[in-house]
Amino acid sequence: MRIFMDLAGPKIRTGKILGKPGKLSIGDRFRILRPGAEVADEKGGSALPSVECTLEEPVLASRVGDHVFYDDGKLGCVVEEINANGLIVLVEQGPEGGARLKPEKGLNFPDADLGIAALTDKDRKDLHFIARHADGVQYSFVQSADDVRQLTDLLAQLRDDWENLALVLKIETIRAIDNLPEIIAQAASRQPTAIMIARGDLAVEIGFARMAEMQEEILWLAEAAHIPVIWATQVLENLVKKGRPSRGEMTDAAMSARAECVMLNKGPHLLEAIEVLDTLLHRMGQHQHKKTAQLRALESW
Repeated sequence: MRIFMDLAGPKIRTGKILGKPGKLSIGDRFRILRPGAEVADEKGGSALPSVECTLEEPVLASRVGDHVFYDDGKLGCVVEEINANGLIVLVEQGPEGGARLKPEKGLNFPDADLGIAALTDKDRKDLHFIARHADGVQYSFVQSADDVRQLTDLLAQLRDDWENLALVLKIETIRAIDNLPEIIAQAASRQPTAIMIARGDLAVEIGFARMAEMQEEILWLAEAAHIPVIWATQVLENLVKKGRPSRGEMTDAAMSARAECVMLNKGPHLLEAIEVLDTLLHRMGQHQHKKTAQLRALESW
């Protein structure tokens, strides 16, 4: 059994909640503050629900009209106003009944050029442990070939056989997709490399409507480069958490047969989900090898 360890990367999350936000619905406004910023502003916006952003760069890089997504897209917002303290955003998409602001929830700024390094100070510290104990490292929020170069330079300082350490590139942003050929060439030329289609953040970044299309393009590109793919995020989620799969997620899991590996999230029915997935992939493997149909004879049960 191989052990992989994850570099968390610059995950942008909500910090402390200020005021009494209640539930936010379409048409409501709230504030996204820089770390340590005051609540009130020149227009008396202190009455608005407010949440602190854990990183300053996304707030500073945002422009009026940019999109912001909260909690894996639970709320879809647009930047309406910018001031010294942060942003005022308008909720344009949200669930029926609204959603409540909470700390430690993800924020996505797909339109902003964030300029945030993929390797944080914490990642650099964690890498010392990973280099000693792991068989592979999962690189979160990698966005360019230079990000890969920075990681491999650090690994080369930490162990002589760093080229034997497997590298999983987690594709989570628009910029990563734009630079994917260069990212793959930089990584796979030096060490064993795989791609993870991290569909949580990626779907929020590029939009749910384009997620299926991007999966196809990533699969084609990885097959051309002869590197494996990990199909990740919300696979058989209802089965894992509630013990019964939906029809849609069974179809999604069947499509994952075109990847080399499938990632399941934790839940009380995880072992049952592994058995279901094993049976499903065994059957689908007779029909499909990566992106090529096998055209075997059709059979009933």
